[in-house]
Amino acid sequence: MSLPNRVATVRILGIDPGLNRTGFGVIEATGGRLRHLQAGVIRVPPGALAQRLAHILSALADVIRATEPSEAVIEKVFVNVNAQSTLLLGQARGAAVCAAVGAGLNVHEYTALQVKQAVVGYGKADKIQVQKMVQRLLVLARAPGPDAADALACAICHAHSASTLRAVRGAQPRSGRAGGARARAAWSDFASRALDKADT
Repeated sequence: MSLPNRVATVRILGIDPGLNRTGFGVIEATGGRLRHLQAGVIRVPPGALAQRLAHILSALADVIRATEPSEAVIEKVFVNVNAQSTLLLGQARGAAVCAAVGAGLNVHEYTALQVKQAVVGYGKADKIQVQKMVQRLLVLARAPGPDAADALACAICHAHSASTLRAVRGAQPRSGRAGGARARAAWSDFASRALDKADT
């Protein structure tokens, strides 16, 4: 006798770290459907670096307590032309990671290319394209601001990952190209349904 497929819900926190503004977005993935829960921006007041990092950590900890995600997602840092900017961004990112890990969350990392590819289908998409696609995929009344949109895009990217699709669909782990193709097909099916719903 076959057992019915389990359908679980995964609540995902996406984080777009920055020393001046840190975006966050929380979504739920259930059986291939995504639901927007909350998104916003932590505005970091000027001051000494240590205090600014402490503000990011504390504010994100508050978000985590309020929304109770089970996973956290953050974009990988790329090496900018300006080494000082990259270093500062890395420290803001570290404060965000510490907030998530301190709350007991698993932290997942994706490159900007992976996030844009998952959300827009094009790895070099601009911020406006990401904002508009996040709006459509989450069926929002208006496009979120750039920081919140980037955070939500990170969460959507993780919801699209093979491991998360297995979790929400209750599937058994698979490996190899066939598993990856099934994950991409599942995402394509979800995305087309979300876009059809947004256009109606």
